[in-house]
Amino acid sequence: MNDNAAVRCDGCGQIGSPEHVARRLRRLEWTTRYRPVHIGPLFLGAFSPREEDDFLYSPGGKFTGEAGQLLKVVEITTEGKSADAVQSEFQRAGYFLTYVLECPLDDGHGSGLERAALLQERLPNLTSRIRRSLKPRRVILVTAALLPIVQNLLNLDLGCPVMLDNGNPFEFSSLSSGPDLLQFRLKLAGAANS
Repeated sequence: MNDNAAVRCDGCGQIGSPEHVARRLRRLEWTTRYRPVHIGPLFLGAFSPREEDDFLYSPGGKFTGEAGQLLKVVEITTEGKSADAVQSEFQRAGYFLTYVLECPLDDGHGSGLERAALLQERLPNLTSRIRRSLKPRRVILVTAALLPIVQNLLNLDLGCPVMLDNGNPFEFSSLSSGPDLLQFRLKLAGAANS
C-alpha cells in the first residue's frame, strides 16, 4: 500500500496529500476548541485562509488578514492579549467562524468557475453541518467569494435566517469605519440577541 496516496479531503472535497489531511485535522482541532456550545451568529466564509496567521483559531495569535478584520468588526481587541484570550472572548460572545471549504484552495483551482463549482459541490455537506451540528441562530455571509452561490445558499433550508448586505455577502475590508460598520454592528447585535 502506498502511504503517499492522495485521498479526497472530507473538509473541502479536494484531492489531498497526507500533509493536506494532517493540516485539515490540525485546524479542525484548533477550531473545535473555541466552538461555542450555543452559536449565535455563524460567520460563513468561502475558503479557509492559506496562511495560519490569517486563520482565526490558530494558536499563533497574529490575527492578520481575514481574522484581524473580523475581530475589528466585532469589536474584539487583540492588543496585549494572548491568542487564547482573544479566541475565548470570540467564543463567549457566541460567535463562530467556518467555511464552505474548510481547507485553503489548492493551487490548481484558480478560475472563478472552478471555485464556484467547488463551493456548489460542498453545499450538501455544509447544509448538514449547519442543521445537525452547528445549529446557529443566524448565518452571516462574509466574503465576496460566496457571491456566485448566494442564491443557492438562500435556497437551502439551513434552519435559520441568512444575513446579507443588500443581497450580497458582507466584506469586512469595506466595513473598516463609518455608517456601514455601524449598520453591520446593529444588525449583528440583533442577530446575537434573537
